[in-house]
Amino acid sequence: MRTDLITPEGYDTLAKELDHLWREYRPEITKKVAWAASLGDRSENADYKENKRLLRQIDSRVRFLRKRLDALKVVEYSPVQEGKVFFGAWVEVESEQGEVKTFRIVGPDEIYGHKQYVSIDAPMARALIKKEVDDEAVVRTPDGEKVWFINKISYQTPLA
Repeated sequence: MRTDLITPEGYDTLAKELDHLWREYRPEITKKVAWAASLGDRSENADYKENKRLLRQIDSRVRFLRKRLDALKVVEYSPVQEGKVFFGAWVEVESEQGEVKTFRIVGPDEIYGHKQYVSIDAPMARALIKKEVDDEAVVRTPDGEKVWFINKISYQTPLA
């Protein structure tokens, strides 16, 4: 199941994508389709076919983004969260073997293109919620359970 939470930065990114698709990219492709259609026989016109395909993809993404943005709940930072892991936190964890990972817990719509983002729906994030520094979290993985210790928690900037 997909959680309908998003950080303010994530919401802005999706809103900018929607605006770009609708106001810039779609009109550009629409002009190309009109130009290609004016050339005549559409059945053998590669420009026409390719740009119509692009237009369908754009329209599909625009529909998705409009529905998704309406459904999302923006979660703002609150000082009450300090000291514990909640949505939007940057967390540094360390395994029993000494492996260190740093990531931010965000909504599932934000993880694409960000190596340091983990979805709130991921087992790691679920195991860390409400934990504090020096707590241990048991994460269930396909290889069995792994124990991670929380080294740092921050809500302002990525951990250095």
